[in-house]
Amino acid sequence: MPTIPPRDPSREIPFPLDPVVHLRAAVALLGRFPALAGVDLDVFPGEVVLLRGPNGAGKTTLLRVCAGLVPVSSGEAVVLGVDLTRHRTGVRRRIGLLGHATFLYDDLSVTENVDFWARASGASVSDGRAALDRLGVAARLHGLPVHALSAGQRRRVSFAAMVARRPELWLLDEPHAGLDAGGRDVVDGLMREAASVGATVMFASHELDRAGHVADRAVTVAGGVIVPDATVPDATVPDATVPDATVPDATVPDATVPDATVPDATAPDLTVPDATVPDVAVREVAP
Repeated sequence: MPTIPPRDPSREIPFPLDPVVHLRAAVALLGRFPALAGVDLDVFPGEVVLLRGPNGAGKTTLLRVCAGLVPVSSGEAVVLGVDLTRHRTGVRRRIGLLGHATFLYDDLSVTENVDFWARASGASVSDGRAALDRLGVAARLHGLPVHALSAGQRRRVSFAAMVARRPELWLLDEPHAGLDAGGRDVVDGLMREAASVGATVMFASHELDRAGHVADRAVTVAGGVIVPDATVPDATVPDATVPDATVPDATVPDATVPDATVPDATAPDLTVPDATVPDVAVREVAP
């Protein structure tokens, strides 16, 4: 697993006493399955935190718990000062969640979608336009219905709708998915800009080389808990050179069949003697 580079001292954050996200022994069930099995985590204002780990580790559930969308069955869960075990809906207006779904209305235009989400959070229409420009959504697309856009364009619009809301806590699940190289660079810049003005960013990603240059620190999730990096086995298969199994040269003895000349089996002359029927005269019988 790639190593996250050391923190840049210029990006050190004077952490206050109260974290934005505070989880202690947090358990979240999906049906009867413990998707989170006792998570301990603190994230502070201005931090950019990478959640990494294998598929099914619990990263998405962790983000959805912080957004108040998945209930906490036991343990402590406080986000932005709100106790999620009692008031899960109390943080939703202050959080921006971007997952695999775009949360856009397909029949509305690009600007109608962004304006809707901006107004729902108390932001202005101008904030929505600025976000579209920042995400590189061309003006010629603004009037199109969302269903007419490509997957990458929809991803940019959904990001713009979230940015326009100016959330205090960004929760991003694979934020680079579906974007071209330019779009990925824009997203990286937006995450750093948000942190620089006091917002907090948590994002799950498998693109560790890219994410490592954006995140202040990384947290490894495995089996529904936060684990020390040293306990995560390296899944890379070692180079196990197969020994040379070439079959030795086992010369097959000459099995050429000896020359077994077949004796001359020419059939003897079986000429049939002349069996000409003798001339038998027929006597004429008088009437």
